[in-house]
Amino acid sequence: MKENRTNLLLEESTLPFGAPVFDRIAVSDYLPAFREAIARARADIQAICDNPEDPSFANTIEAMENAGSDLDRVSGIFFNLTEACTSDEMDRIAEEVSPMMTQYSMSILFNEDLFARVKAVWEQRGNLTLDTEAAKLLEETWKSFARHGANLPPEGKKRFAELSEELSLATLKFGQNVLAATNAFTLNLTDEADLEGLPGYVREMAAAEAAGRKESGWTFTLNQPSYGPFLKFSAHRCLREKMWRAYNSKCIGGVNDNTALVRKIVALRTEKAQLLGYADYAAYALEERMA
Repeated sequence: MKENRTNLLLEESTLPFGAPVFDRIAVSDYLPAFREAIARARADIQAICDNPEDPSFANTIEAMENAGSDLDRVSGIFFNLTEACTSDEMDRIAEEVSPMMTQYSMSILFNEDLFARVKAVWEQRGNLTLDTEAAKLLEETWKSFARHGANLPPEGKKRFAELSEELSLATLKFGQNVLAATNAFTLNLTDEADLEGLPGYVREMAAAEAAGRKESGWTFTLNQPSYGPFLKFSAHRCLREKMWRAYNSKCIGGVNDNTALVRKIVALRTEKAQLLGYADYAAYALEERMA
């Protein structure tokens, strides 16, 4: 008989600071949690659109900020794990979930009723009494629509959505390759003389890594807690060079090669930016951040 268990991803954790209950979450929980959380988030957005009251900061902008809290929690847990401690099953889920998340985002940004409410609040911003945080939230909400194609004609919106989905999958695969390449390399040392210059805590960590891999001696990886101290403290130039070259040649050639993906991501970003009227992706990105 199949166990009837609660999907804890869909409930707020009672642990300090809302920390996830990782020991009670199964990999099989993620996909159902995403589907349910997206459905709840869509319902939150629809409730805003269906509100019969005139658009206001509280019933539109603030309500949007609070919508989809379950989805924020589920995606935050899942995508942090896939960046740091993934598996083949998690990767397969990510490939299925990423288009779902993109489609959900596009359904908000291209929602004409929702955009009309946001636009109405934005246009009356001069008459609103907002504190600094609320004014910033209103500005960022408006920008998020404008910078994601809400003002485009129907064909432009369709192409923007297609590009966004392609870009979502391409960047996901890029990250998976980087993580796989990082995990594929190890430096195992069995001669204690090769540890010259390394502090005790670095040696202890490397010994534990080796033991966990059922190797003798000391094992170093390209993960920052291992890679960073090794480059900083090792007295052996040739070993530092070996680690440095491995780290800086990740995903250049081999089974995790990202070369073609880099070209694809650049092309997709360029087309998206130009669709919005920017000369190139750099102009689009630098509107919101420093170089």
